[in-house]
Amino acid sequence: MGVSGDADPSFALTPSGNLRRRLAVSRALVAATVLAAGVAVGVLIILVYFVAQRGASRLSLGFLTKALPLVSFGAVSGGIGPAIAGTVEIVLISTVIALPVGVLAAIYLTEFATARVAKPVETVLEVLSGLPTIIAGIFVSALLVTQSAYAAGVALAIVQVPLIARTSAESLRRVPEALGEAADALGIARWRTLTGIILPTAAGGIVTATILAIARAAGETAPVLFTSSAFGTPYQLNPTQQVPNLPVEIYNLANSQDPAAIADAWGAAFLLIVLILLANVGARLWLRHSERKRGL
Repeated sequence: MGVSGDADPSFALTPSGNLRRRLAVSRALVAATVLAAGVAVGVLIILVYFVAQRGASRLSLGFLTKALPLVSFGAVSGGIGPAIAGTVEIVLISTVIALPVGVLAAIYLTEFATARVAKPVETVLEVLSGLPTIIAGIFVSALLVTQSAYAAGVALAIVQVPLIARTSAESLRRVPEALGEAADALGIARWRTLTGIILPTAAGGIVTATILAIARAAGETAPVLFTSSAFGTPYQLNPTQQVPNLPVEIYNLANSQDPAAIADAWGAAFLLIVLILLANVGARLWLRHSERKRGL
């Protein structure tokens, strides 16, 4: 009888020692990833609960609209209305600067850059995204030699650009190539293909990138400490002057020895966390909705 006749048909279905070892390693790695994800989610839940427990009770219409007392806190608690308005102004300035730069960089990377050029540009964006934000604040402060809303906006734009550019580039790469090829076959100019077909198709991803960048910029403290460190001031929206903002307000209130000021810091921190969470969740839902409409 030949070798094939002597083979046991059930042998191939019997796990060997090597297969059992690989399955055990695979299960261990899956368990480790699940545990890591659970720890990350758990830390977020604990953080939000901890801040909400101390700050949720502070939220009220007066707290969100009034200003802090100009001289001292005493037993009278103030509000964060000017800080909210200032944060909106600074983030709006930074987004107006960062959005066109980030989108144009993404278009260049996906549509025009060769592989030799695209790689260094992507490396620069990765370095910028990992750059400590305090460096952006110091750089802009030394460059403009002023503290103002537009200086803070420039510093936050440096933080926003890599996030908008990288996420927008990924969205542009997901646009079906057949759309561009069909436009080229019809003799449509390249710029019209970009503005009329590719960009509208990728608009959902670009909007998502912008919302995520806004959420990150709104919570940055280090850049605005060096560029717009106004604290406890009334409503001030002149972009050439320092404007109050939530991160600096929280930082200064938390360093106060007054219990009322510390309570205000917890309330402002809770508000900022809620706004950032809502922005992130809204961006994800918007992206999912836009991809569903595109059939992705």
